[in-house]
Amino acid sequence: MTSRYDETDPESYDRPRRHTRPRTKDRPSYDDAVPARVITVDRGRLTCLLDDGTTVMAMKARPLGRKGVVVGDRVRLVGDTSGDDGSLARIVLVDERVTVLRRTADDTDPVERILVANADQLVIVAALADPEPRPRLIDRALVAAYASGMDPLLCLTKADLADPETLVSIYRPLGVPYVVTQRGAEVSAVRERLTGRTSVLVGHSGVGKSTLVNALVPDAMRSVGIVNAVTGRGRHTSTNALMLPLPAGEHGGVTDGWIIDTPGIRSFGLAHVQPDQLIEAFPDLHELTAACPRGCTHGFGEPECGLDAAEGDQRDRVDSFRRLLATRDVREGD
Repeated sequence: MTSRYDETDPESYDRPRRHTRPRTKDRPSYDDAVPARVITVDRGRLTCLLDDGTTVMAMKARPLGRKGVVVGDRVRLVGDTSGDDGSLARIVLVDERVTVLRRTADDTDPVERILVANADQLVIVAALADPEPRPRLIDRALVAAYASGMDPLLCLTKADLADPETLVSIYRPLGVPYVVTQRGAEVSAVRERLTGRTSVLVGHSGVGKSTLVNALVPDAMRSVGIVNAVTGRGRHTSTNALMLPLPAGEHGGVTDGWIIDTPGIRSFGLAHVQPDQLIEAFPDLHELTAACPRGCTHGFGEPECGLDAAEGDQRDRVDSFRRLLATRDVREGD
């Protein structure tokens, strides 16, 4: 059979074959990547702070896939890390997280959302009045702190409007540390609790988180809102989490800790928290559960629960612990 084309016909030429580079298992080491800390995230753009204080805008590199990067993450950058206007670096590595603060949209949502990473103290900010305190949210935030391995701190604001003892007495059996502030007063007591720590502030809108941050970090300039006189709820003023260095001393200038201001929250789902995670935060109570039958949830009315053997002041502690457990099944708006 003869070809329909002769050898000089252009259509007789073979089509060029596609040449591909051979696959390799070798991956870049990124030994020269620059360490940084993520201080805020806004629509895919991540603001990072280098160890020398330079602020760099970055994007997540494609090889990271769907791995999320959140405020507080320690990351590695390549590309333009000058911090000049218009410069953009790439996040190529995310260091292993020490702690993560999680919540779900509600108690039936299986999808966890990581709020911040690598914080070691959860500061639960609650106003004593205007708006009225909501213990359900405080309880849920405590559960999240214990489950995350973070130390809780209860920060009660607007003490000029109400006596803090009513609220403090609820959490005293659990040994939750607290600090009290009032409007217009200096915040040295709060600063002392935050010094040397990485603290994340959570609470309802209008409780005074941003006001507190502005007092601690004078150049933070966080927006401050007011409380609606009809609903008794605050208006969202902070729209994204922001990590700020805590200046030390009267005039600042030296970083002596970190604070993370978060937007006001209306719900704190705990679908990801299991009873065994929570009991481990209370070593003295955990010892009592050694006698519990398999599958014991340690809650109110649980038959043959080892916590029923508690005596003296420890019984108040058990009751408070079981109240925390119960918040997993009751919406904080109730």
